[in-house]
Amino acid sequence: MKNLQQLKQQAKRLKTELYALYLACHDPRVPWYARAFAFCVVGYAFSPIDLIPDFIPVLGYLDDLILVPLGITLVLKMIPPDVMVECRVKAQSTTQHKKPKNWLAAGIILIVWVLLAVFSVRFILHFLNK
Repeated sequence: MKNLQQLKQQAKRLKTELYALYLACHDPRVPWYARAFAFCVVGYAFSPIDLIPDFIPVLGYLDDLILVPLGITLVLKMIPPDVMVECRVKAQSTTQHKKPKNWLAAGIILIVWVLLAVFSVRFILHFLNK
């Protein structure tokens, strides 16, 4: 029971941290490369479409458990600490119940999946025609 509560607290902290990164993406004091990388991390985390869909056993959640925390860790090293402190305060004070959706990131991931499907079908058809 205690472990479940700790997991819920960690998930809430992760959500707040992601929202703080979202706010940092719009801060002019953050270098352009850090904003670009933060935008990718936040976009991936908030995207309704994953690189590996969640319905695939183990792998579906593994990308969320590895890629998102790794991305957060890397981008936090690029953003000035004072900016992140301000963004965390803003994120904690915001009482949003819905997480922001990044439809651009979702579109890019969808395009990657479609291209992979097209190439896979073409490869299989090419292989069958030989």
